[in-house]
Amino acid sequence: MKLPPFELERYFAANEFTAKRLLCVSDCQPLTVGELLSLKEGAAEAFAALPLGYADSRGAPELRQAACALYEGMAPENLLVHVGAEEAILTFFASVLEPGDRVIVQAPCYRSLRDVPAALGAQVVDWPGRQEDGWIPDLDFLRTALAEKTRAVVVNFPHNPTGALPHRDVFRGIVGLCEQAGAVLFSDEVYRFLEYDPADRLPAACDLSETAVSLGVMSKSFGLAGLRVGFAASRNARVLAGMARIKDYSSICGSPATEFLAALALEKREQILARTRAITLRNLAAATDFMARRADIFSWAAPKAGPIAFPRLADGGDAGALCDRLLAATGALLLPGRVYGPYPGHFRLGFGRADFTEGLAVLDAFLDREGSSAT
Repeated sequence: MKLPPFELERYFAANEFTAKRLLCVSDCQPLTVGELLSLKEGAAEAFAALPLGYADSRGAPELRQAACALYEGMAPENLLVHVGAEEAILTFFASVLEPGDRVIVQAPCYRSLRDVPAALGAQVVDWPGRQEDGWIPDLDFLRTALAEKTRAVVVNFPHNPTGALPHRDVFRGIVGLCEQAGAVLFSDEVYRFLEYDPADRLPAACDLSETAVSLGVMSKSFGLAGLRVGFAASRNARVLAGMARIKDYSSICGSPATEFLAALALEKREQILARTRAITLRNLAAATDFMARRADIFSWAAPKAGPIAFPRLADGGDAGALCDRLLAATGALLLPGRVYGPYPGHFRLGFGRADFTEGLAVLDAFLDREGSSAT
């Protein structure tokens, strides 16, 4: 398997830890270890006494049991813990695909969702969304695409990078079409539980289908990216077993320390999610006001969930050039849309961190200085 450079991750590797202001990160305000341990009496003492030996390769039983609460019909044996969501993406595709298999992938997407199957020799069919349609992919396109034998379909809701969230009837339609076609649905759900209106929350794909795989992670809605804990949930025992087989050649197992903290966070999920939702909604209001004031420069389909959006330059210019000038002049970082593929006029805005409004003020002042040359 020969993977291409992961442009998004290389861009962050070069800039994330030297930039003065981060206006494009995809996670939410992180908790400290102390803040997390303080949520439960005795947790600090239990953490200090934790043996740092090998962990269960499936994930700690306590963690898998706690993660079951995120779903309607999952038991611990239906979950396989990974080191972050990225490892689960790799193990899924490596376990289910053969060279020449056909995979339909929602676009734009986090690039490993299409680049990993392509590197494994699969034929990848992009299933595009458009800003004018709120980035909701078209069911008729999927229905037509599935007429040709397809091994897997990949979706991501709430969506990275646009914050799109379809009606549940659309999502159920996707699940139904995949089942009819015999295609395994891989559903990236890492922003689930960060819907602006909880009534809009979609069911997990693994609860709707015996064969679908749902991807979850502690990094996004829970604000715990540093734990590097993700999980695949599915009643598809054959696929989970295949993923476990591949995992034996990657991480083998996770860390008892991070899995302990992840289980604690899931136990106290309502408190943690209320915190991240409050920060995100406050910042969303500021971003919405900014976009309205700067409508001569930017346009967007307003996000419905998650801490990110995907605006574009109103004149169709190169957003990457704007990102470069902003970084050079102010140290503030936006993510150019080119890292997602053919989206040069777009950029990713991330508003899940507590200091977002300070960074937005820097962008505002920069645009005032640039005036009509901003694009």
